[in-house]
Amino acid sequence: MRILHTSDWHLGRSFHREGMLTHQAAFADHLLEVVASERVDLVVVAGDVYDRALPHVDAVRLADDVLVRLAASRARVVVSSGNHDSAQRLGFSSRLIDAAGVFIRTDPAGVGTPVLLEDEHGPVAVHALPYLDPHAVAAPWDLPRRSHEAALTEAMARVRADLANRPGVRSVVLAHAFVAGAQPSDSERDISVGGVSIVPTTLFDGIDYVALGHLHGRHTLTDRVRYSGSPLAYSFSEADHHKGSWLVDLAADGAITAEYVDAPVPRPLARLTGTLAELLEDPRHARHEGSWVQATLTDEVRPLQAMDRLRRRFPHALVLGFATPPPGLGVAPAARTAGRTDHDIAHEFVRDLRGAPPTAEERALLDAAIDACCDDTDLDRAVLGEAVAR
Repeated sequence: MRILHTSDWHLGRSFHREGMLTHQAAFADHLLEVVASERVDLVVVAGDVYDRALPHVDAVRLADDVLVRLAASRARVVVSSGNHDSAQRLGFSSRLIDAAGVFIRTDPAGVGTPVLLEDEHGPVAVHALPYLDPHAVAAPWDLPRRSHEAALTEAMARVRADLANRPGVRSVVLAHAFVAGAQPSDSERDISVGGVSIVPTTLFDGIDYVALGHLHGRHTLTDRVRYSGSPLAYSFSEADHHKGSWLVDLAADGAITAEYVDAPVPRPLARLTGTLAELLEDPRHARHEGSWVQATLTDEVRPLQAMDRLRRRFPHALVLGFATPPPGLGVAPAARTAGRTDHDIAHEFVRDLRGAPPTAEERALLDAAIDACCDDTDLDRAVLGEAVAR
């Protein structure tokens, strides 16, 4: 059986306010092309179909389109819910949808009941574990403690109990969790309980293939336990990731071979560091002029209109930061404001924030804004005089 393992689509998510739906639709097209060209028998989606529990209508429309096209393809499809999904909404009408060859599993009560598929070598039991919130399953499952490890341990006990009644049947498990040995990025939502979210790889011992979701980078924890990662980058911490899906061949004896199929890159990511002049003039950065850019400036004095100037060369710059904090901002406010006018404090704030005093035009704007907040433009000095007299 040939399996295409993907996860963490996060349909509807934006990237620093840049809409990603068009790029997510392009990935869907790519997915269908791989199914056809590689003669895929089974597509597994290991959670986080949507980016939020109440997805935008356009994200729902795209999900509907992808699943309808997959249902019409040569492949069967098994989908599990992730921590970003609403189990109720994603799982709506799943029993009806089963008839189309798309199996959506979101209910913890169904853990231990597989989707049974066949190939020329016999049956394959696909156990799709939805994201298991330890707080939600602790009582109904009578867990010894509220942790991800306890929840997944119980889930895998139910899976193994089912497989024990199916001797010789090959097994595939989908799980949405943080499994030891993998490295997270900045774009995953924290699922820790009591500060603990990691579960051991050994929980999945004996399973022919484990398709993991939740972490956005691809990882091979063992030959049989893998993360596909997200098909698109959702944070600049993923700038060095290779995005795509695992193409897995499950042999008649349960042996696994896998290769990674790269997904299309809508726009590369670049993290650049240097002075503003260096970033604008260095010819080495020419290859990033079409990239989404995160820039960290090292200028001692913060340049005026830095982002506007940066975007003249890098029109898709999205994030601007500074390597060092502004000087003087750590001084206690009371020590810096006593006996001073609002005008002086505002001027000094700009100087400390930027490393240079405000220009004459900026001073005039600041003074006008402050005066507009007071009935009496001389109120600052009058109040100060009263304070001194007391």
